[in-house]
Amino acid sequence: MKKYLVIGNPIEHSLSPKLHNYWIKLNKINAIYEKKKLNEDEIKDLILKVKEKKVCGVNVTVPFKNKVISYLDKLTPESESTQSVNTIYLHNNHIVGHNTDIYGFEMSIKKTNYNLEGKKVLILGSGGVVPSIIFALKKKKVSQITLSNRTREKAEKLNDLFQDLNIVNWGEVPNFDMVINATSLGLNQDDRIGVDFSSVGKDKFFYDVIYNSKETHFLKLGRETGNKTENGEKMFIYQAYSAFYIWHGIQPNVNDEITELLNQ
Repeated sequence: MKKYLVIGNPIEHSLSPKLHNYWIKLNKINAIYEKKKLNEDEIKDLILKVKEKKVCGVNVTVPFKNKVISYLDKLTPESESTQSVNTIYLHNNHIVGHNTDIYGFEMSIKKTNYNLEGKKVLILGSGGVVPSIIFALKKKKVSQITLSNRTREKAEKLNDLFQDLNIVNWGEVPNFDMVINATSLGLNQDDRIGVDFSSVGKDKFFYDVIYNSKETHFLKLGRETGNKTENGEKMFIYQAYSAFYIWHGIQPNVNDEITELLNQ
């Protein structure tokens, strides 16, 4: 039986096993997908298991998307550009790091019928999926990307990867068309975003990358100010879809049953 993993710390919140095992069963694949909490000093041994084919594929979540890179043989152009890896696989005896978060974000926006071209986008947070989101936004020709992070220096570091980013202090709310919560604030029900959106007006798009909460406090703020909202469920599904295709060569079904499965 082939073994696949998602690694992170924390990892308890991950619904990746639920989704991948659903697709594995549906496609009659002799495999299992599990989640594993790791410390950074355990990454090297895990990558060795991929080389030895004891583990056939790995998904990577926070805080390891950048930290795994030094242990890999090769990066795809998407991972190279973002310095972020969320999918690992063996190809021609080389351990490859790929980024399916970009595809996941692009597909989630496509499914909401939102046109990003020319839009001003405010991103809250600077870790995890933020490089992938910036990469996708630039592809879609947004007019401006503004970053706000509780630690300003971390946001400023992303200007080494991407030029023309506007950095503002946490709590500042510049004019925007779309605001993305890419922080972990919302993983817990009691989390509050700590940014005042009460006077932003209407015709805005509030997007939260958190997928295992139907409505975070951030999305509630968006809804209560009369704006369009979307959680990270579609992004999560489509990044997994892309990883599944890489590992198994099968395009899995994306249907209402999956949405029900994830919300159980």
